[in-house]
Amino acid sequence: MPDAGSVIVVNFPGVTGMKRRPALILSSDEYHRARPDVIVGLITSQVQAAQATSDCAIQDWKSAGLRLPSAFRAFLTTLPRNVISAQIGTLSKHDWEAVRVCLDMALAR
Repeated sequence: MPDAGSVIVVNFPGVTGMKRRPALILSSDEYHRARPDVIVGLITSQVQAAQATSDCAIQDWKSAGLRLPSAFRAFLTTLPRNVISAQIGTLSKHDWEAVRVCLDMALAR
């Protein structure tokens, strides 16, 4: 099971239906021990459109296994683990911390 901060490929549900795309695992190891699913967030190559305070440009996108400049968007979903097609990389420590700040902006605590 990939860890939080791993970049994976899944069929991600969206406004216009399912689309095969990269996503970011957000759920913890503790969550994975107790549940058969995974919490993921959307990764998009539409960086110009990712302007909300809960969006986050991925600086080290090449080392994360992404083909194009990309951004994390706080469009979250829970999926069964068996829909993960592949793990293509892991966010750098800097990018993972930035995503966590964006998640704090998106979620009430």
